[in-house]
Amino acid sequence: MAASELYTKHARVWIPDAEEVWKSAELLKDYKQGDALLQLRLDDGTDVEHKLDPKTKNLPHLRNPDILVGENDLTALSYLHEPAILHNLKVRFMDSKLIYTYCGIVLVAINPYETLPIYGADIINAYSGQNMGDMDPHIFAVAEESYKQMARDERNQSIIVSGESGAGKTVSAKYAMRYFATVSGSASETNVEEKVLASNPIMESIGNAKTTRNDNSSRFGKYIEIGFDKKYQIIGANMRTYLLEKSRVVFQADDERNYHIFYQLCASAQLPELKVLKLGQATNFHYTKQGRSPVIDGVDDAKEMVNTRHACTLLGISEPYQMGIFRILAAILHLGNVEIKDRDSDSSIVPPNNAHLTVFCDLMGVTYQDMSQWLCHKKLKTAAETYIKPIPKLQAVNARDALAKHIYAKLFDWIVDHVNKALRSTVNQNSFIGVLDIYGFETFEINSFEQFCINYANEKLQQQFNMHVFKLEQEEYMKEQIPWTLIDFYDNQPCINLIEAKMGILDLLDEECRMPKGSDDTWAQKLYNTHLNKCALFHKPRLSNKAFIIQHFADKVEYQCDGFLEKNKDTVNEEQITVLKTSKKFELLVELFQDEEKATTPTGPPPGGRTRLSVKQTKTRPGQTSRDHKKTVGLQFRNSLQLLMDTLNATTPHYVRCIKPNDNKHPFTFDPSRAVQQLRACGVLETIRISAAGFPSRWTYQEFFSRYRVLMKQKDVLSDRRLTCRNVLEKLIKDQDKYQFGKTKIFFRAGQVAYLEKLRADKLRVACIRIQKTIRSWLLRKKYLRMRSAAITIQRYVRGYQARCLAKFLRRTQAAVTIQKFQRMYRERKRYRRMQAASLVVQCMLRAYMARQKYQAMLREHKTIIIQKRVRGWLARLHYKRSLEAVVYLQCCIRRMRARRELKKLKIEARSVEHFKKLNIGMENKIMQLQRKVDEQHKEKKAMTERLNSLANSYAVESEKLRNEVERLRLTEEEARNNSNRITTLLEELARLKKELCDTQRDKRTIEEWADKYKLETEQLVAELKEQNMLLKTEKDDLNRLIQEQNQEMTEKMEKALVEETKQLECELNEERSRYQNLLTEHRRLEDRHDDLKEEMKLMVNIPKPGHRRTDSTHSSNESEYTYNSEFAESEESARGAEDVTKAPLDMSLFLKLQKRVTELEQEKQSLQNELDKKEEQAYRARAREEDEQNRVRGAELEYESLKRQELDTENKKLKNDLNELRKALSEKSPPGVTAPGSPAYKVVMEQLNSSNEELEVRKEEVLILRSQLVSQKEAIHQKENKQTMTEAMPCMEDVHKMRDAGEITQAYLAVKESNRSPPQDYHVLNEDGELWLVYEGLKETNRLLESQLQTLRKSHENETEVLREELQSVKEDNNRQQQLLAQNLQLPPEARIEASLQHEITRLTNENLYFEELYADDPTKYQFYRISLYKRIIDLMEQLEKQDKTVRKLKKQLKVFAKKIGELEISGQMENVSPGQIIDEPIHPVNIPRKEKDFQGMLEYKKEDESKLVKNLILELKPRGVAVNLIPGLPAYILFMCLRHADYINDDQKVRTLLTSTINGIKKILKKRGDDYETVSFWLSNTCRFLHCLKQYSGEESFMKHNTPRQNEHCLSNFDLAEYRQVLSDLAIQIYQQLVKVMENILQPMIVSGMLEHETIQGVSGVKPTGLRKRTSSIADEGTYTLDSILRQLNSFHSTMCQHGTDPELIKQVIKQMFYIIGAVTLNNLLLRKDMCSWSKGMQIRYNVSQLEEWLRDKNLMTSGAKETLEPLIQAAQLLQVKKKTDEDAEAICSMCNALSTAQIVKVLNLYTPVNEFEERVSVSFIRTIQIRLRDRKESPQLLMDTKNIYPVTFPFNPSSLALETIQIPSSLNLLFLTRV
Repeated sequence: MAASELYTKHARVWIPDAEEVWKSAELLKDYKQGDALLQLRLDDGTDVEHKLDPKTKNLPHLRNPDILVGENDLTALSYLHEPAILHNLKVRFMDSKLIYTYCGIVLVAINPYETLPIYGADIINAYSGQNMGDMDPHIFAVAEESYKQMARDERNQSIIVSGESGAGKTVSAKYAMRYFATVSGSASETNVEEKVLASNPIMESIGNAKTTRNDNSSRFGKYIEIGFDKKYQIIGANMRTYLLEKSRVVFQADDERNYHIFYQLCASAQLPELKVLKLGQATNFHYTKQGRSPVIDGVDDAKEMVNTRHACTLLGISEPYQMGIFRILAAILHLGNVEIKDRDSDSSIVPPNNAHLTVFCDLMGVTYQDMSQWLCHKKLKTAAETYIKPIPKLQAVNARDALAKHIYAKLFDWIVDHVNKALRSTVNQNSFIGVLDIYGFETFEINSFEQFCINYANEKLQQQFNMHVFKLEQEEYMKEQIPWTLIDFYDNQPCINLIEAKMGILDLLDEECRMPKGSDDTWAQKLYNTHLNKCALFHKPRLSNKAFIIQHFADKVEYQCDGFLEKNKDTVNEEQITVLKTSKKFELLVELFQDEEKATTPTGPPPGGRTRLSVKQTKTRPGQTSRDHKKTVGLQFRNSLQLLMDTLNATTPHYVRCIKPNDNKHPFTFDPSRAVQQLRACGVLETIRISAAGFPSRWTYQEFFSRYRVLMKQKDVLSDRRLTCRNVLEKLIKDQDKYQFGKTKIFFRAGQVAYLEKLRADKLRVACIRIQKTIRSWLLRKKYLRMRSAAITIQRYVRGYQARCLAKFLRRTQAAVTIQKFQRMYRERKRYRRMQAASLVVQCMLRAYMARQKYQAMLREHKTIIIQKRVRGWLARLHYKRSLEAVVYLQCCIRRMRARRELKKLKIEARSVEHFKKLNIGMENKIMQLQRKVDEQHKEKKAMTERLNSLANSYAVESEKLRNEVERLRLTEEEARNNSNRITTLLEELARLKKELCDTQRDKRTIEEWADKYKLETEQLVAELKEQNMLLKTEKDDLNRLIQEQNQEMTEKMEKALVEETKQLECELNEERSRYQNLLTEHRRLEDRHDDLKEEMKLMVNIPKPGHRRTDSTHSSNESEYTYNSEFAESEESARGAEDVTKAPLDMSLFLKLQKRVTELEQEKQSLQNELDKKEEQAYRARAREEDEQNRVRGAELEYESLKRQELDTENKKLKNDLNELRKALSEKSPPGVTAPGSPAYKVVMEQLNSSNEELEVRKEEVLILRSQLVSQKEAIHQKENKQTMTEAMPCMEDVHKMRDAGEITQAYLAVKESNRSPPQDYHVLNEDGELWLVYEGLKETNRLLESQLQTLRKSHENETEVLREELQSVKEDNNRQQQLLAQNLQLPPEARIEASLQHEITRLTNENLYFEELYADDPTKYQFYRISLYKRIIDLMEQLEKQDKTVRKLKKQLKVFAKKIGELEISGQMENVSPGQIIDEPIHPVNIPRKEKDFQGMLEYKKEDESKLVKNLILELKPRGVAVNLIPGLPAYILFMCLRHADYINDDQKVRTLLTSTINGIKKILKKRGDDYETVSFWLSNTCRFLHCLKQYSGEESFMKHNTPRQNEHCLSNFDLAEYRQVLSDLAIQIYQQLVKVMENILQPMIVSGMLEHETIQGVSGVKPTGLRKRTSSIADEGTYTLDSILRQLNSFHSTMCQHGTDPELIKQVIKQMFYIIGAVTLNNLLLRKDMCSWSKGMQIRYNVSQLEEWLRDKNLMTSGAKETLEPLIQAAQLLQVKKKTDEDAEAICSMCNALSTAQIVKVLNLYTPVNEFEERVSVSFIRTIQIRLRDRKESPQLLMDTKNIYPVTFPFNPSSLALETIQIPSSLNLLFLTRV
């Protein structure tokens, strides 16, 4: 593939960087061949130019597609190079918080420097039994793979854990051993796995120390072999150690510590038992204070000391030996403080009475003089004599330190030896798994002999690793028949030869050590002369002659030659050792040095190459010591390393590479430079290079087809997937060298998958653009059409509006013209009338003036009298009115004052209802007074009108008179002229009258103004009163609402409190049940263990005895099983136990412990049972109260049925009486003639018989018909009552609501009605200031509301009437239909009548069922309650029908007997009339003699000796399949109970006890024998529950008898109370239930993950991604692959089997709920541990699968079982995968949605979320932080995974049987012929 195709614009590449090692950049333009520069843009937006190397022209590394970033396996990446590996690890570690990653066969583990919750027992259980590629990378996955390969291939395994200090090697090895200890367990009771784990604290305390890179660094290498037996259970372990860093005992660098044990001793020095060591703080000793860091943050050395001592005790190191170890360690500390001074330049001396040396000698048990002498002297031996030579101070100090190192090394070896002895097993080891915890490649500023050995060991391990990887690659290619070409990989054999070959570095070092005057300088010169310029891997530093450089596989390392010889020799003064050997007070010290040759590790040479000396020098061969001294540390390390390599080569290796992410120990901080350095050193990059050299990417044909189907055309798709893939690849990739076709896979070169992904993404992008284009076009066109339609609509409305506006304008114009016309006319007419009136007034005034001048004189006196009279009258009336008005005004003021006082009182009493009533009563009275006052005013108005009319008449008469007078005055004009002198006087009089008229008008205006003001004040007062009234109403409404709210709140609080208390009680009850059932499980386990031990004891006793008699297989199991309440069995068992004890005394202690444990469990079980009984009794009482309430409600419904039953019983009694009379009549000896045929008595009898027979037949038919009608009519009545209740409740509720809203108005209306009855009151008492108006308005409002309520009631009454009419019509139709059916049935024969009635009843019940199913479709609880009540009614009717049928059959038989007797009487009567000869000649017809029918009592009788046969045939040898298919459910339980009834009937307590004991033990035995068979366990669970229900149903207790028929109550047990045995059976049922759940779980377990997660139910939804070397289970359904249909089929099988066995429905619901919980828990756990499953498409797949499970529940009517709720966590996890995960709103929605998931689970899913396509986006780290912040206040368990072993507590609700015991028939196939029905 050309570079121009890959290095195009926007392609992303990696470029080197000094700080981040590699930086990501994007191409700004296409690369062309020959370009020397690349235009790049970094992620931060910076544009750079990248220069290509002019020599190599190598382009930068391409970056992988985003969908491949974060893969579990690094080999799944398309581009395999260093930056891709580094980036993938960083993304997983930083973003997803995943510390484990696969790299082919290597597990890369990055130290998080933080405790993670991923190592619990739940995680171990999740990884147990899983394939390595199916789960996310984990140390447990590697451990499981090694354990599985050991069991499958029968080959030993090794787990090689390597890495530099601080990378987490020791922790990884510890978790691997914990996994083996947890999964496999131990084969004995010695708890080997605990001892294996307990060895870690000891080895860490004596072999680990704090370094600058790690607080708990292992300073030695160890290889632990964990041994397994043939059952692959842990039986022991063995430990090898390598190269202990002894120099740390005497020297530590800055910020480092000595071994932990020294600081633990110093921290515990104040303990009483440790005071003899005379220790103090660690800073007081030279060997512990050099690093100046005696304390580790977060570590309590005193507490760690306690753990170390506990581990020593667990491993069998006794207290004296522990104190001996502590003495030696304390002595080493004191030895380091011994001060040595110079005596002269060649000698030294220890000051006398040195305190620390004195303590050292006291602790070691040696003399002070000898030790002080040999610390400063040494012995030189020659051939002739021995010299003692003093040594200088420097050599003396070195000798002291060498002694300390030697003592510590010997103590280390001794402890390792004792640990191995404690872990060693006496059982033969079948296989082992070795865990190698060894140092990684090391390079420091100053590297010495220790680093040289460590790097040498890593060279050997790297060579073995390379060869193994190369071998695996070769095997894979050969398996797939791919042409194998040699891959050029790095072979470090030359480096190994440089170190260990002849004349190599180690060989030259040993040779120099043997030289008398050998030194580091001479050894360096030999190295230069031998290897410099001859070996390409050996170099010499430029500025040093005492150092050399070796090119290792990881890096170049410079070693300083100083100290190499001394460390390789590892010399110690022999005289000092001799002094220590002579110690007689310290046995442990002597034991350390008593045999130098044997005081090594049990399986190899001494770690660290310690010299070998012998205590008994007399037995030592000459030259032995010198030869031992010649065995250097380098030689010993090389030999032990070769032994290790031989062990590893003989095993299957598994590799764990630990990476240290940063040097500052910061949690989840990634330093790329440090990580790259370690990746190069640990061989991960070499693995990648080997993989990249071949074909790293591998796809199966089906996976390739599923992934790249989008790149194929329809014509390219063939039936042969292999041929299809071949054709497509030939078109897509032209270079055939880039891929190879294997047998089952396609192999791709590096980068080809990325190219295919690019093609796929481009194709999908084009398709998406086309889809977007089409959808956007459709949306825009739809928007355009919508806008166009809207515009047309707007135009239409606008034009209409404009037309309407024009029409309105025209109308207004016309109206304005009309108005103007009439207005002008009106104005002109008014002006004209005003002018006319003015003219008339002027004329009138002139004429009046002329007339007055004529008659003024004549009428002055007369008019004066009249005027005086009128004026005086008017003044009197005016005075009276003013006085009256003043009085009224005073009354108003007084009443106002009183009203205000009353108002204050009313405000105080506003909340009083009585006051309001009184107010309303007063308002009614005022209303009546107001009405009367209005009537009076009408009368006054009428009187005033009449008066005005009379005045008008008198005025007309007076005017006529005045006209006449005018005429007369004209005549007397002349006289008027004479009287002109009187005009002046008249004018004055006229002026005065005008003045009086003006005064009167002014007074009138004043009165009118006062009246208007009074009216305004009155209106204001009325408004104020109205407002006050409204306020009062509002206050009242508020009070009513407040009262209602308080009542509602109180009710809700009470209901919530009741619900919470109920839930709490239920939870406590469930907890008690769960605890009790767990105890039963433990009890059963102990029983099984007890039985196994007894069998082992029998085998141990019986094996040496040949010819032992075998026990009969048919013998009762009472002797081998634990019995309940059986004195005989207990005595026999105790005797047998005593016999076993005498025969096998070795297991006596264990047997006694088990017995004691069983006794304790029994006591605890009894106490828990008592508590459970109390809880159940409380629950039962509550249920009883509820049932009593329901029974009271149902009492009225059952009256009709009881009346009918009484009527039928009466008829039956009548028939029985008739039969008795007939029997009596026939039994009397009447003369033959009386009963002869044709006689009257005979006719009467025959008529009675015929009528009785017909009546019986009719009654039988009527029973069926009446029962069908009863049910239908009862249902109709029930529906009618419900409807009536509903129709009546609605208006009542509306009335109540309205009365609450207008309660005061209703009360006012009632008060008005009451006031109508009361006598009228004085109207003058009423207030006249406006209160009556307010009352009047209130009365009108009351009338309106009452009218609205009346209309509502009328409507509801009409609706109710209509409903009643419809019901009446339906009842009439039903009645007509029943009459027609009855008429039809009466015309049919008797058999057909019954069949037709039954058919009609079935049809009616079916229709009714469908009707109620539709009616209660929205409420399944009501529908279930209806179904239960219907079933109960049907059962009751069936029982009555059976009873009536029995009575009818009995009466028929009696009638037949009587008919035969009558026939015999007829024959005898005929014989009397016949001669004797005729009698002889006539043949005699045979007569049938009927057998009297027995009335069985429902009991079975058997003999005691047949009890074993009963148990054998009915329990041990019974096949559930045949019984379940052919016989009634629960038949064995019924048979056993009928046998038990007979034993109770005969009052045989021994027989009852033995039968129950044999039954229980038989069930236990068959379940132990066939406990893995689902049908057997289900069958006996059903029968055990049925047997338990029978014991309850027929116990005679009232609570159980109320469901029985009278016949069943007669069958109750009469002599024995079996309550204790009921408890035993209940416990047995619980054990069987738990066993059934276990069996079902074992069947479902392999199907769940494959069916729920891996298989694609909706094909094409989930994308397939590259899997790398670790294969995962394919999502394509192959043969043998489990799918969702497999799970549903298995659930159908479970359900059908339980139904066939007659299991209680409630118990089936509990079983299904448990199975659904297991399905949900296992699926969710695997989802949380599998990164490849956390995608959007997988969430859709899971939701679809869950919907299928819910549909299955609906089909089986199990939605109420609670099974769906157990899937809620899985549903929410699937929803979490599909919801948006970007904004804060999304975070809030997730927090509210995922209430069934814990915070850890939500965060885990978000971290694992992986896009399958490029169009999906990853979840940002900030979004996950937001989720964590929002969920931090949740109080929940931190456990990540769900507990798959959790079992819900089971209950067995009482389920009585309607089956009559006397009707049960025993089939012959059961071979129970020895049972007799009683």
